[in-house]
Amino acid sequence: MQPADEILVGGKWRGGSGPVIETADPATGQVIARIHGAGVDDVADAVRAGQRAVADPAWRDLLPHERARYLARIADLVDGHAEDLARLQTADTGKSINETRALVASAAGTFRYFAAALETLEGALTPSRGPYLTMSVHEPIGVVGAITPWNSPIASDAQKIAPALAAGNAVVLKPAEWTPLVSLALGRLVTDSGLPPGLLSVLPGEGRVVGDAIVRHPGVGKVSFTGGTATGRAIGAVAAEKIMPVSLELGGKSPTIVFPDADLDQVVAGVLFGIFSSSGQSCIAGSRLFVHADVYDEVLARLVERAGKLRVGPGVDPATQVAPLVTHAHRDRVAAMVDRARDEGARVLCGGRAPDGPGAYYPPTILDGLDNDSATCQEEIFGPVLVALPFADEDDLVARANASVYGLACGIWTRDYRTAWRVARRVEAGTVWINTYKQFSVSTPFGGMKESGLGREKGREGILAYTRQKSVYLGLSEDPLPWA
Repeated sequence: MQPADEILVGGKWRGGSGPVIETADPATGQVIARIHGAGVDDVADAVRAGQRAVADPAWRDLLPHERARYLARIADLVDGHAEDLARLQTADTGKSINETRALVASAAGTFRYFAAALETLEGALTPSRGPYLTMSVHEPIGVVGAITPWNSPIASDAQKIAPALAAGNAVVLKPAEWTPLVSLALGRLVTDSGLPPGLLSVLPGEGRVVGDAIVRHPGVGKVSFTGGTATGRAIGAVAAEKIMPVSLELGGKSPTIVFPDADLDQVVAGVLFGIFSSSGQSCIAGSRLFVHADVYDEVLARLVERAGKLRVGPGVDPATQVAPLVTHAHRDRVAAMVDRARDEGARVLCGGRAPDGPGAYYPPTILDGLDNDSATCQEEIFGPVLVALPFADEDDLVARANASVYGLACGIWTRDYRTAWRVARRVEAGTVWINTYKQFSVSTPFGGMKESGLGREKGREGILAYTRQKSVYLGLSEDPLPWA
């Protein structure tokens, strides 16, 4: 299912006008595809095609249940090509085949969920305050830009494309330059679904060129971005100039908190999954571990022992638990940050060195001995690196957990539901997991606080995020307005 050297521009497959994008298998370093990416002219063509498509009665006048049929059809096509999509994503990103299978299933489920949500979405008949009927309705924005990250392309693509189409928009999608293949393959399936041409474009390329052109284009009425905080801040600045709404899902340095009464078997399994699944390349990775002093030594010893047994290997092996990082350059960046942690005084309890040989591998690494205000505890590493810190007092714990520019996620492990509820409400995070971690439901809104982002995705409200709200007053009085 590997795409040809073509990109999707306004419903047409053609060669891109930008430079060649070379993608390599992170497990071997071997180049698997060369694709001419998009250029600024491709962005302009895609936006124009999108504007025509949303204005065409063939799309504009569809009833919600009719638009929903397209989303359901796309879901069926994704399901029908699930194994091919999963293997393509594993080759492109290095992720384990078990994870990419789950991501493909998530993408299909997202299209199916928003098809169902669209069929049941309602406007509002608001209470009248005079001789008129008042209604609140939601209308499409027009053309929206969707910029997705390299760490989970097809699932992130679906979380933006599906609700935007459900709301009646056209979408210009820019996948990450490092991992464009599965997004292009998804574009093929959307084309095969019969969706009217122009409603989806897939434009891989450099963020500072293609992404910037999408954000700045006057015909783009909203941008939804998932990625780094620095880029999100730049997008927000342009949006302010344009008076344009944005959704920003950005970085994280999420705390995981272990109270002394917690079930330690569940803790160890949950903490390992929270940081080392996806090789730590996850915005919600539980990368700061706060453990009560009474159980700190036991928890750390068990984590180190189990981390050393995690299976590191190529993503195509179903037994692999920790796959290679997305590129050798990213692996080297993670390694450099661990070296810096050593300079800050960290103890390396396991891992901490890139192995010899091919592949962008980095072992599960656990550090301690640092203060919460150290760079290692404050900056997002985006790799399989866990920093552990002891605590004794709840107020101090909450203060340190919140002492971060980020506020994306949090995990809490305790048998005491009162403690769980109290701390969950005090921690500044968009998502809190209690006695579990890294579980998701497309029906439940997701997003961050502080520098972790702006706005929410998923849930029925996820469709409304791609709309403009309008109020309509219907006069009921037979008499002229008295003023005139």
